[in-house]
Amino acid sequence: MPGVVVQALAVPEQRTLRIGFTCSRKVGNAVARNRARRRLKEAARLSLPATLGGWDLVLIGRPATVGRPFAALRADLAAALGRLGVM
Repeated sequence: MPGVVVQALAVPEQRTLRIGFTCSRKVGNAVARNRARRRLKEAARLSLPATLGGWDLVLIGRPATVGRPFAALRADLAAALGRLGVM
């Protein structure tokens, strides 16, 4: 997806969803990386159901994460999770 990369690991015995967020220096300076990480956190909060469990997810910011419209970022996240079979 242009706005986000998602890595997923199924952990069936785990009852909760664990999420990690990261942005490399390719995204930009510290301000841009923090903005991208905050946007990913908010997209995950709004998109992922609270009852989803049994997964470890890592959301990786890309350079497009900072300037992408928020609705498109949420659509990217939903599409990536759909491809992985998480949702």
